[in-house]
Amino acid sequence: MKRILPTALWLPLLLSLPAHAQDTTQISAAGDREAFAGATENFSGTVTVTPLFSADEFTNATGGLVEFTPGARTAWHTHPAWQTIIITSGIGWVQEEGGERIEVRAGDVVRFPPDVRHWHGATLTNSMTHIAISPMVDENNVEWAELVSEEDYAQ
Repeated sequence: MKRILPTALWLPLLLSLPAHAQDTTQISAAGDREAFAGATENFSGTVTVTPLFSADEFTNATGGLVEFTPGARTAWHTHPAWQTIIITSGIGWVQEEGGERIEVRAGDVVRFPPDVRHWHGATLTNSMTHIAISPMVDENNVEWAELVSEEDYAQ
């Protein structure tokens, strides 16, 4: 009987592989990618970003693992192509400008259309981690705007 591994086990490994047209499998070990604190002009609260892969001659997308502590979130932002986030743990919120705040949980996949202002992050009482995948357009994959206000976040 064939055993199928849950997505949460194989997807992070798949996304961490560099895109190289070589004869051998390439593995980017977790310890080889240095995590850093999310910039305070782009994030509220404590956010840790771990790069997973970057755009190169084989793919135009970038990927990263983003960890939000309770109350942490992105600033308002847009993407020139699209953005996909895959919630890997916890409970969070996503919101498009002018839309309702929506709860997301581990296993949910969210795809934001090009040039749609949005934010995403943890809830007030839960942490949330996601993998973010964003294609590059003219060497850019995000346009940051202002931080999400406490009033907008808590609505």
